[in-house]
Amino acid sequence: MKKSEQTRIRLIESASNGFRRAGYAGVGVDSIAKEAGVTSGAFYAHMGSKDGAFRAALCSSLDQVLVTLPKFREEHGDDWPIAFADYYLGTEHRMDTENGCAMAGLSPDVVRAGDDVKQEYAALMRRIALEVAKGIPGDGQQTEKLDKAWAFLSTLIGALTIARAAGSDAVVSRICAAGKSAALAILESRSQ
Repeated sequence: MKKSEQTRIRLIESASNGFRRAGYAGVGVDSIAKEAGVTSGAFYAHMGSKDGAFRAALCSSLDQVLVTLPKFREEHGDDWPIAFADYYLGTEHRMDTENGCAMAGLSPDVVRAGDDVKQEYAALMRRIALEVAKGIPGDGQQTEKLDKAWAFLSTLIGALTIARAAGSDAVVSRICAAGKSAALAILESRSQ
């Protein structure tokens, strides 16, 4: 791998970690460059702008979700949704905002991003929902499975976001348990 490719990868990882940790407004170009071990000039040469870094970090992070989901299906078979929900709402993932899921960590900043980023985000999230739908057991229609996948993801992402913001351990535990239960119930429900 060329040095320039390695630099770009380090910058994307640094940007992704920074944006998930502190949000778009909480991270500057200089801090991303410093964490990646490069100059601000190198940052601009590879990323073009802070917006470019956000877009690259978002796409890279959501691509990781697309790699992770099939692994859960392979390792856990039809019980993959339970294992995924346990992981997703588990203490380690919940506490690791810097390395945790971009669906929860970066979505709020996408709301304030430009239309091009929103469109790319929507396309990647659709691919993620289709990946979830592939793993829903049963003979349901593809559109029904896709609707369930969206609801499953939305429930887990919402529960994780609220749990991260909640103060007490008792409340967090209840949020996570309720979120897991609701997400799994969605997959088991029949369409009207």
